[in-house]
Amino acid sequence: MKKLLFLLLFTVVQFTFAQELALVKEGKNFGYINKSGSYAIEPKFKNAKNFSDGLAAAIEGKKWGFIDKTGNWVIQPDFDDVKYFDSGICVVAKDKKWFYINKKGAVVEMPASDKPFDFEDGVAFIKRGEKTGLINAKGQIILESEYEMIKPFQDGFARIKKNGKWGIVSKAGKFVIKPEYDDIGEYYQNLTWAQKGTTFGIVKGDKFKEIEGAEKVWDFLFQNLTYAKKGDKLGFIDTNGNWVIEPKFDKVRAFNKNLAPVAVGKKWGYINTKGEMVIEPQFNDADVFSDDGLAPVKEKNWGFIDTSGKLVIPADYEITAGGLFSLFRKNDKGFINGLSRVKYKKGWGFIDKKGNILGDKWYDQVELFQKVGK
Repeated sequence: MKKLLFLLLFTVVQFTFAQELALVKEGKNFGYINKSGSYAIEPKFKNAKNFSDGLAAAIEGKKWGFIDKTGNWVIQPDFDDVKYFDSGICVVAKDKKWFYINKKGAVVEMPASDKPFDFEDGVAFIKRGEKTGLINAKGQIILESEYEMIKPFQDGFARIKKNGKWGIVSKAGKFVIKPEYDDIGEYYQNLTWAQKGTTFGIVKGDKFKEIEGAEKVWDFLFQNLTYAKKGDKLGFIDTNGNWVIEPKFDKVRAFNKNLAPVAVGKKWGYINTKGEMVIEPQFNDADVFSDDGLAPVKEKNWGFIDTSGKLVIPADYEITAGGLFSLFRKNDKGFINGLSRVKYKKGWGFIDKKGNILGDKWYDQVELFQKVGK
């Protein structure tokens, strides 16, 4: 029975891993590796992009097309330039014209826009003159082109500007916060921070609560705490706009795993949610803990500590926050699902939480693992 359970678990793990590939460059060519560190698609492309919506763009000759997770062409290389698929739609260029195609390579007509914008999370901008609106992947207009600016969607919500004022809109085109603020943050668990004149506060629905003395506020990211500035110091507020850690630091970063990096003089350590220093300032730099429970810290180079402050992976690496050809907006430093992208000497690769090198191999470039579908 134990053997059968092990085999079933191994099969599930292998199946899961098989659904994630990372773009790598070895020598002059690009290919894709799986989470065992083996090539799923051999490096045979002079240029290629990340998988997105189950397909990846690659070049044959001088033209771009799209491959599946086996490396076979799904859409033949016939385009001068391409973007990324989302919700079955992609922006491509041919003969100096940009347009939309579907996953069969057929042209898709969309509402008139000064230019086609990428779909992200099922929506795309349309622009007419100086005004911006939104469409969905079916070509339906969600918001008419009457807004000065719409920021990219994050977790289904976007900041939007009308008549000089900012609000928050959902992908369905519904306002969750009316555009009546001079500045506004990303939407997080049904709230955000906003600015009215020189006053900063927390907004929930149509209610604005002032944050006493705040001169600047940063977005909530991982926990119900974020940092804010008062005078020339930084502290932390909760989602009710209350100061929970008084502003006394020169530099801080976000809480995760109930720990936040803070600078004291020129050295970085970590505080807990009571503001107590639990990992003494000793590092030249430090970043946020990942959900995997490790945080990047810098001595001469970068290594990783656990939540007790123990250096569990030696400081032998360089790290990055976005990669060399990434489409991502979020901070990609540190561990993601058990692996971290690092640079050692002149090569890039992945290490696991014990510091083992994935596939025992370094590459000229690597990108984060992406799901490629079943």
